[in-house]
Amino acid sequence: NAGGGILSTVKATKEATKEELVEKAKISLKKMLAFGVTTIESKSGYGLDLETEIKQLEVNQILDKEQPIDIVSTFMGAHAIPKEYKGKEEAFIKNVIQMLPEIKAKNLAEFCDIFCEHGIFSVDQSREVLKAAKKLGFKLKIHADEIESIRGAELAGELETTSSEHLMAVSDEGIIALKNSGVIANILPGTSFYLKKEYAPVRKMIDYGVQIALSTDYNPGSCPTENLQLIMQIAALYLNMSPIEIIKAVTINGAKSLNKEKQIGSIEIGKKADLVMFNSKSLEYILYHFGINHTKMVIKNGEIVYYI
Repeated sequence: NAGGGILSTVKATKEATKEELVEKAKISLKKMLAFGVTTIESKSGYGLDLETEIKQLEVNQILDKEQPIDIVSTFMGAHAIPKEYKGKEEAFIKNVIQMLPEIKAKNLAEFCDIFCEHGIFSVDQSREVLKAAKKLGFKLKIHADEIESIRGAELAGELETTSSEHLMAVSDEGIIALKNSGVIANILPGTSFYLKKEYAPVRKMIDYGVQIALSTDYNPGSCPTENLQLIMQIAALYLNMSPIEIIKAVTINGAKSLNKEKQIGSIEIGKKADLVMFNSKSLEYILYHFGINHTKMVIKNGEIVYYI
């Protein structure tokens, strides 16, 4: 609230040119590559109108071609409620649904996401947007139960979304829904760390059999870091995840959260040669020696793209 929240970034994004956004993002992508990241998901949602949402997704397309990291685009027009729609949320929901056909026609995004949270978009509103997106052929994601448990995870299970993000306040029923539907729980512990909030109940999720992915949630408001290794270290310290669980969460389960597990996420014949080599005597040491970059070499599509 003190910094203006999502709407503050919306204003800045609307005012920026496409070229400015590309150059700014390239700097962050270079940092991510150095930390060993070879594929990312990039969500829109800082436009909240068709023109600016398209601009962000077109920036993703440019970046995907101009630097080594593969970028998977997600349309998240329902990220917040614009000031002009306060008290007219249903009208904004209809507006977002009307954006979907053009986003699809231009082939700008693989996924559609929505922020299902108290005071943002309700479960019913989220269901309406995601069902409309599914009819058009979008794969689905959902920001669910970040601050309060409002049955967002249950909706993820109902709609069989590819992943559900955040889940800091997920209920036991929500965990069961994720498990039964095979939804990947995409956990973002850097956000909990930065906002001084509770961490998602990952051990309980793992005990129930939910598949866990870990991501930075890199964004200007709640997690301004490109350092995926730091996220892995937070997962070890505060989520009580084992080294093997953490590596799985940032490789094969991360790939599953993008429906890319047949192309990336593990070292197998037929998959892309996307490899990271760490300057570390053991896997445990990467998680123990925190706050630094352990990367020695990054190989993307069989070519060395980073070396120190």
